[in-house]
Amino acid sequence: MTEDPRRELPSVDRLVRRIAEAAPALPAWAVREGARRALAEARAALARGGAPADPLAAGLAAAAALAEPRPRRVVNASGVVLHTNLGRAALPREVAAAVAAAAASYTALELDLESGARGERGAGVAELLRLLSGAEAALAVNNGAAAVLLALAALARGREVIVSRGELVEIGGSFRVPEILREAGVSLVEVGTTNRTHLSDYAAALGPRTGAILKVHRSNFELRGFVAEAPLPALVALARPAGVPVVEDLGSATLVDLREHGLPPESFAPARLATGVDLVCFSGDKLLGGPQAGIVLGAAERVRALRQSPLARALRLDKLSLAALDATLRLLLAGRERELPTLRMLLEPAEAVAERAAALAERLQKAAPRGLVVALEETRAPVGGGSLPGFELPSAAVALAAPAGAEALARALRRAAVPVIGRVSDARVLLDARTLLPGDESDVEAAVASLASGSLRGT
Repeated sequence: MTEDPRRELPSVDRLVRRIAEAAPALPAWAVREGARRALAEARAALARGGAPADPLAAGLAAAAALAEPRPRRVVNASGVVLHTNLGRAALPREVAAAVAAAAASYTALELDLESGARGERGAGVAELLRLLSGAEAALAVNNGAAAVLLALAALARGREVIVSRGELVEIGGSFRVPEILREAGVSLVEVGTTNRTHLSDYAAALGPRTGAILKVHRSNFELRGFVAEAPLPALVALARPAGVPVVEDLGSATLVDLREHGLPPESFAPARLATGVDLVCFSGDKLLGGPQAGIVLGAAERVRALRQSPLARALRLDKLSLAALDATLRLLLAGRERELPTLRMLLEPAEAVAERAAALAERLQKAAPRGLVVALEETRAPVGGGSLPGFELPSAAVALAAPAGAEALARALRRAAVPVIGRVSDARVLLDARTLLPGDESDVEAAVASLASGSLRGT
């Protein structure tokens, strides 16, 4: 008889004790689950006829991974200011402190302190949004797509919504504009062509079943060459006599006028409101520089319809997001927009970024293990996050190269105690200084110093 090799594996309790002895700081629940996973993987490997990994090493790795807080803090050295996979806008300490204060105590979330009666959630944020934008009314929900969904459902459910074929875009996570319209309970009426849509196309589609005209900013791509689109003021003039609301999905916008810094005109939400459009929708965690939220600005009658929709409750913000948005808007009202990391990164002169990159390169050259080549390089930093397609900022990066190749080097940096996220370009890993937050340089230095020479050689 051949003895079953699975009998050689330790019991769960025995492996738990060994992991706990090797790493006493790991929490007990993570140690037990790590042991179970390691043994399950070992049994599966034996069933396939293969050699299992060392249960102790596998259990330690699984337990350590479970014990890590999620999402983990990382260093954004990618050069992408609003990196969707990295959480988009980072918040300043003052805003983070407001969130912590709201989290650690009760808040007057829906209480009128003067009367003692039930108050309106988000009323304070709506007031600040009105002050910043000049809008008649405002509303904040839990993300940008939710703002568009709510607007269409409240204003046009059961009716038709006219959209240019050139604006039927797909946004992050494979969500497409036609799918959002379908979920809102409206019928899509496509007009124009992919590259050219005229005012006459909208006029021909306008009819008694029209519930709204939706204009969508192409957040992730550009159309160039033989192109045409109907200007927003012209759409407003066309729709108003028919009583049809015009909704613009800007995707990303600011409440501070940054057009003199090179940002395109459509990025300034108050200027879009000045066209007479009924509603403007955009995200709070993109160019605004705040927390995830969907901002709706516009006519009081239209915003009131959104507030009264049953969907509004399902899409409302929680107290932590409201605290973060409130603190962000107060910074903007005080003229302290450069304290918001996103706006600071967008507005920092290229010369200052280059100086920081040079200082970082000097530190990394001293910390780099043998085999790692460190150099300086001029780069271009995209805004990202579905904001300002084609708009890039001059930047500077530290370029790292190793015999093992850029992908292996990037992977090793992601495995650091504080993961460092760069971008791979021409067999090098670029660590762009524009997107580094204050203090990140120390974490980058530690990550580079921790690289093993064997991993740099690919051994």
